[in-house]
Amino acid sequence: MEHLAQFTATRVGVEAYIEPPNIDQPVSMLLIATTGEWTRRRVPTAVDARKIAAELGIPVYDVNFTGYPQRMRDWNSAHKRK
Repeated sequence: MEHLAQFTATRVGVEAYIEPPNIDQPVSMLLIATTGEWTRRRVPTAVDARKIAAELGIPVYDVNFTGYPQRMRDWNSAHKRK
């Protein structure tokens, strides 16, 4: 929670995206700033992710319905490791 709060406090326009569990990972919460910079953390459930987003005062979306925002893909492309 501390990392998510710090990320939100130090970036502009942060939004939360809930990622469903898969065979390798549990539910995770992705925070994305307006610049496209992002961070990801595991959360116990999607309900917990929504509670965290509410505590942080940021909008929350489900990637199953919205997909990932273009700004995240642009940021990833601009910051590829070489």
